[in-house]
Amino acid sequence: MRFLLSTIGSRGEVQPVVALAMQLTAMGQDAVVCAPPDFHEWAESLGITYVSVGPELRGTAKQSAGTIPTPEQRRQMIEGTVAAQFEAVRAAAEGCDVIVGGGGLAIAAHSVAEQCGIGYVYAAFAPITLPSAHHAPPVFRMLGQKPADGAVDDRTLWAEDAERWNALWGAALNAQRAAVGLPPVEDVRSHIFTGAPWLAADPTLAPWPKPSELDVVQTGAWVIPDNRPLSPELETFLDAGEPPVYCGFGSVRAPEGVTKTMIDTARTLGRRVILSSGWADLSLVDDEPDCLSIGEVNQQALFQRVSAVVHHGGAGTTTAAATSGAPQVIVPQMFDQFYFARRVDRLGIGSAHPSSEPTADSLLAALRHALDIKVADRARTVAGEVRTDGALTAARRLIEMQ
Repeated sequence: MRFLLSTIGSRGEVQPVVALAMQLTAMGQDAVVCAPPDFHEWAESLGITYVSVGPELRGTAKQSAGTIPTPEQRRQMIEGTVAAQFEAVRAAAEGCDVIVGGGGLAIAAHSVAEQCGIGYVYAAFAPITLPSAHHAPPVFRMLGQKPADGAVDDRTLWAEDAERWNALWGAALNAQRAAVGLPPVEDVRSHIFTGAPWLAADPTLAPWPKPSELDVVQTGAWVIPDNRPLSPELETFLDAGEPPVYCGFGSVRAPEGVTKTMIDTARTLGRRVILSSGWADLSLVDDEPDCLSIGEVNQQALFQRVSAVVHHGGAGTTTAAATSGAPQVIVPQMFDQFYFARRVDRLGIGSAHPSSEPTADSLLAALRHALDIKVADRARTVAGEVRTDGALTAARRLIEMQ
């Protein structure tokens, strides 16, 4: 069988579908990933057939937190990405039996599956992105949305969310569907998600709440086993003292001044720091030997050797830290990151930093709590409950579809 895995987003969306593609390939199936060009070289280095779609996204991590597109800019972006997806996904779908749409921005995947007469599965990477009476929808701050004030019930918020999906994506989606002879879609969100979405998230870390109106299949997180060695420089730094604190914000923007605040906070607590530059190109504030700047790294290996992980709360980093048993401090920036911050706090495996920009006092309180021995013990306990077979489970289900 041949599978097309389509997604739009940063590493948090692309890495899971690459993990699934690797698992399918290992099981003797053909798999193609259609995703932004930022990850083309990396995916092909893993032996994955990769089709690029849309522009590079790396520059978005350096945008100001207050950067909100105008309505006209938003319309142009939406029309551009939908058109680009229909073109790239349709070409990549040639000879495929099933299309998997990973994440809510994979707008064209279901329509292309209809056009080709093949199977379709939608996969979410966090429970909060799927409609449920048990939680409110995530907030797109980049679109100018603000969190609800608590006076509106969750069902009403999800109804408003459905209207928002239609307003944002309906015209562009239906224009492309009409161009290939497909009827219009009245409910964009339900069309993309379907009534039986898959949830590629760990059941301990991010469980699907029940009862539910959706027939959700929770497979577990789709994770790539990473056997890469740590660099000699990093090994030397780790061996030179007590386990340091890791700080990184992956492929999203970082709070203004967070590097200095983080390093000053760690030093106050007598801790060394490993700083991941990430897409925001974070850099050290001085040349003192108690800090080390790194680039791309095997998080699975590194997180087992640090005292805490300070990060943005993306699904991938949160899962990697939870699996390693490292306490976490989540400084959420957008979307599902606020959900994962709450889950880490609720599980007792770290701290959820307030949604405000971190200050010396706020980060000190959060990191001090995460470094408490009771939190560290709890993090190690939960690590033993986190599943690592999500991609295998999903691959088996896909193969059984035919």
